[in-house]
Amino acid sequence: MDNTLRTFQAWDYVVFSCLFVVSSGIGVFFAVKERKKSSSKEFLVGGRQMSFGPVALSLTASFMSAVTVLGAPSDVYRFGASFAIFGVAYTFVVIFTAELFLPVFYRSGITSTYEYLELRFCRGVRIAATIIYMIQTILYTGIVVYAPALALNQVTGFDLWASIYATGIVCTFYCTLGGLKAVVWTDAFQMVVMVVGFLVVLVQGVTQTGGLMAVWETARNGQRLDVFDFDPVPLRRHTFWTISIGGTFTWLGIYGVNQSTIQRCISCKTEMHARLALYFNLLGLLVILACAVLSGLIMYAYYESCDPWTAHLVQAPDQLMPYFVMDILGKYPGLPGLFVACAFSGTLSTVAASINALATVMYEDFVSQCCGNLSNRAAAWISKGLCIVFGVCCTSMAIAASYMGGIVQAALSIHGMCGGPMLGLFSLGILFPCTNSKGAAVGLMAGIALSFWVGIGAFLHPASTLSTHPLPLSLEGCPANMSIPTLAFNTTTMAPLISSPAPLTTDGSVLESWYSISYLYYSAVGYISTVVAGLAIAFLTGGADPREVKPGLIRPVCDLCCCFSSRLRRLCWCGVDHEQDKLDLGSTELAEDKCPTYDSSTFNMQETAYANRGFVKDA
Repeated sequence: MDNTLRTFQAWDYVVFSCLFVVSSGIGVFFAVKERKKSSSKEFLVGGRQMSFGPVALSLTASFMSAVTVLGAPSDVYRFGASFAIFGVAYTFVVIFTAELFLPVFYRSGITSTYEYLELRFCRGVRIAATIIYMIQTILYTGIVVYAPALALNQVTGFDLWASIYATGIVCTFYCTLGGLKAVVWTDAFQMVVMVVGFLVVLVQGVTQTGGLMAVWETARNGQRLDVFDFDPVPLRRHTFWTISIGGTFTWLGIYGVNQSTIQRCISCKTEMHARLALYFNLLGLLVILACAVLSGLIMYAYYESCDPWTAHLVQAPDQLMPYFVMDILGKYPGLPGLFVACAFSGTLSTVAASINALATVMYEDFVSQCCGNLSNRAAAWISKGLCIVFGVCCTSMAIAASYMGGIVQAALSIHGMCGGPMLGLFSLGILFPCTNSKGAAVGLMAGIALSFWVGIGAFLHPASTLSTHPLPLSLEGCPANMSIPTLAFNTTTMAPLISSPAPLTTDGSVLESWYSISYLYYSAVGYISTVVAGLAIAFLTGGADPREVKPGLIRPVCDLCCCFSSRLRRLCWCGVDHEQDKLDLGSTELAEDKCPTYDSSTFNMQETAYANRGFVKDA
């Protein structure tokens, strides 16, 4: 191992800059191409005419941020390949999203996910959920920009503030010009860059470690392939159960009912295209996951006898991957720049999707409600202005993150801590017809309180989870005269992108055990408390009036399984006349909005959707 610290060269900057140039060019292209289509519907949901291919790539790119590109290989390097079990969680998440949540959202004709909450419950629940979503998204997006920029700066010398400002400016630029279509197609391009960047690292890494079989043997000897741990104790950080069950709740909370995901799904021209986008996106998620896990194993094989983390050659575990890249690719001009482009592709796609989603919920849930009868042109210009506003907010949050210190780790957990209660709130509406607005409101408050209690408590009083020590790492093969360099580019420290607390003895108090629960269960805690409290309050207050619950807004579990008897179906529907809704909503679609037409005796979805959006259709 060469411990000479390499930095970016001219060709690296050229390759990296191409990512920003092409991304901006896509925004300009769609601004010119769609210049005659001035409506908020065209800008925010692509006119609902997208096909599944680019949407699938966009979904994958947006949710595989730089946290995955840099954090996952480091986690595999230090703790083993159990991270691969996230593939199980991804599979469940996509299936639940495609079969449970998507049909309701797509057929209701909504643009903002939170419109559903007003249709199902009341405006107060909708506003509360929207505010929570906006706060968590701005905070999380800022961290997604700052954390990887700092890690790359400290290892490659890549300018920290230049990367932050460039990310914010470019994302805001193409979001504002091209709307959702620019976001989707730019994400598709960035997904390709991510895969190519990973492949370059994988090929060169395997070559320098003696081949794939040698990597596998070294990883097996180093206990990195001990993947399946079936210990049911929830205090264990990563086991089969915490990852598959806790990971499913975590990802479903920030994926299945997330505005960014649903917005792109409902932009598809048919519900079938939306479902295909989700299932093809699953393939992309598994490909990126496989690349990240394999990169971690290769990195371990390369540093088997001289660990740069133990040798203090890097300041944080998340710098291991960029350090490894500079080590094996530093002598090839342009290739380190390609990997950094890979990492920042995840950042750009996540930020762009967040800006577009924030602009959408702000317009649909607040602006259109306060300013009725807006023309499509005025709505489009307001939407563009909101993209600029939220682009500035997310960039400012990234700058603020540089002064947070250890708060960065807590901020990264907030996304999951809010996701569980939000998932529980939508589940109350979709799965349980008996839930009323009082139950929804109290359930949301209870879920937020409990998930934040365990999450923030674990941060302030780190009682830590069991068995979180890294697997053995060695310095035996390091040169005797190896110097320990000082990374002087930026002395700001950062919290790990994937937290790894210290071990806890089993004789801790009940409170310590509560704070020591695996971070992957935070979302499950929020979900369960939201659903239980919501159902309890609904029961105590008499539940929802079945005559006021529109059949198209609910989807009880019995609808997902044909083996339920008629009696059980009536029980699950809680008195709602589901026989009234015999229409197959997946096959009957409006020519314009691709959502069902209900007769006047049930629910006129089309007119309600337009009324809630706050603008009038052009003649």
